[in-house]
Amino acid sequence: MKKLDLGKDSVAKLIRNFAIPCVISMIVAALYNIADQIFIGWSEAGEYGNAATNIVYPFTVIALAFSLLIGDGAAALFSLSLGAKKKEDANHSIGNGLILLIIIALFLTVLGFLFQKPILHLFGGNPKEVKCYQYAIDYFQIICCGLPFYIIGQGLNASIRSDGSPKYAMVATVVGAISNIILDAIFIFVFRMSVKGAAIATVIGQIITFLISIWYLRKAKSFRIEKESIKLDAKICKKVVSLGLASFITQLAIVIIIAVANNLVGKYGYMTLSSREVAYGVVTPLAVIGICMKVFGIVISIVIGVSLGGMPIIGYNMGAGNIERVKDTIKYILGINFVIGSIAFLLFELCPTFIISIFGKENSLEYMEYARYCLRIFLGGIIFTCMIKSLSILLQSMGASFKSTLLALSRDVLFFVPAIIFIAMLSHSVITMLWSAIIADILAFFMGIFLLRWELRTKQ
Repeated sequence: MKKLDLGKDSVAKLIRNFAIPCVISMIVAALYNIADQIFIGWSEAGEYGNAATNIVYPFTVIALAFSLLIGDGAAALFSLSLGAKKKEDANHSIGNGLILLIIIALFLTVLGFLFQKPILHLFGGNPKEVKCYQYAIDYFQIICCGLPFYIIGQGLNASIRSDGSPKYAMVATVVGAISNIILDAIFIFVFRMSVKGAAIATVIGQIITFLISIWYLRKAKSFRIEKESIKLDAKICKKVVSLGLASFITQLAIVIIIAVANNLVGKYGYMTLSSREVAYGVVTPLAVIGICMKVFGIVISIVIGVSLGGMPIIGYNMGAGNIERVKDTIKYILGINFVIGSIAFLLFELCPTFIISIFGKENSLEYMEYARYCLRIFLGGIIFTCMIKSLSILLQSMGASFKSTLLALSRDVLFFVPAIIFIAMLSHSVITMLWSAIIADILAFFMGIFLLRWELRTKQ
């Protein structure tokens, strides 16, 4: 905040300073899971290990959802409070956010250990697929140990960015992720620890990010963590949760998508035949869908990073009543994310074999065939998806929590889930059901444009 004037500096300059470190942080955060997927794919565990991590992945996304619910909500309230010159509220937003992160982190960790089997079953784990299920248990138990560090570390990231230190936030995430990648290679290929090694490497990386993020609290620029600021205030907590709800729904929607898709694959995988009349089964589609969701996550991480980079600018100028500057920031962010979506679309449509080959070797014809279907169909509406995710965060930055949450729900829950269930039940095919994603993307995009225009009109 000392070097950048959110109310006067050019939007392009501010976006570069805030978004670039944020994008790097988001991409690197996504690499925690995608690195595991790649290394496991090239290990002896192969597609069974990848299928197992896809079963566990939704639970880690739930943890991230709660982390962003509090982290992004606290950061948004912090920016709005600074813009409105409410210093005390700004301090309370960060302090209350930290306490809420600690409470939620401990709760989810205990929940994971107590309800391991029901959780794995909910996300497609099947004890009859013995090899895959055992890998899932091994991975899940270790990941649960790192949940407190993961939730608190990721949750503080948004507050650090909003305090005018996006590069510090980036470093905290990057150092942890690089450590994870290096340790993945050591534990999996040197010590031959397979899926367990990948999980241990992930947890160590999360601890490193946590420690760096916590250290920042000692030297924050615009807030102080004091006894008064960490006393839970019902009004502050309510505002934090309200402003962070869109981020929570966005992540939770990913969980719903994977859970529904994994269970439909379990039901219809053996009913769907490949081009050589061999059933795809369960493990192959589970592994492929998991990989596609991770690739999808990389693209969306870039989009979210760009959008979150605009959050301090939009929040500050909304608080200051400068609506024209808010509009300029929105146009700039949407333009960047449209380009990102277009590039991703071309890669998915033209290079699916290359993308999927990154995640393992000696894959069967059925595996590669289904992977091409997934990338080209399931991710075929990526341009629309990028716009939807961006619009949701932009609405959140403007303080329009209800509209933001509604949009976050629309694509994945209101449109996608009913569509994929209906199409799968009608066709009994794990290929045909992939078209539900494009249907949901188009419908939610038009809803997002409508909600944004509505919100801007109310602020005139």
